Amino acid sequence: MLIHNRKDAKILNTAQGSEIRPLMDRTVGAITQCSLAEETLPPGKTVPPHYHEVLEEIYYILSGSGVMTIGEESQAVGSGDAIFIPKKNIHTLTNTGAEDMKILLVCGPAFYFEDHIFSVTK
Repeated sequence: MLIHNRKDAKILNTAQGSEIRPLMDRTVGAITQCSLAEETLPPGKTVPPHYHEVLEEIYYILSGSGVMTIGEESQAVGSGDAIFIPKKNIHTLTNTGAEDMKILLVCGPAFYFEDHIFSVTK
């Protein structure tokens, strides 16, 4: 059995000022098919446009509000929203609220940095 507590997760600080905590992924065990992380996105900050060649993602908004963009489509999102991001789709999220956004990030297969492509052109 593999159990990993949030308090033991290594915090990754991103260039846009968010914090990502890998909760269950390749760094904590022999996990290859899925991963789970928590991101805290401060007010006014944006996840840079990026895409994944292999991964599919789901963002689940625990708290806060913002605007999610996938491809050419943008929509307001908030607490309780689950957003599916198909592979090969450029996506970004902006916190438009006054409080931190707390987001669960689910990936399949398990997240790996080589598939996180910061580019708006493919």
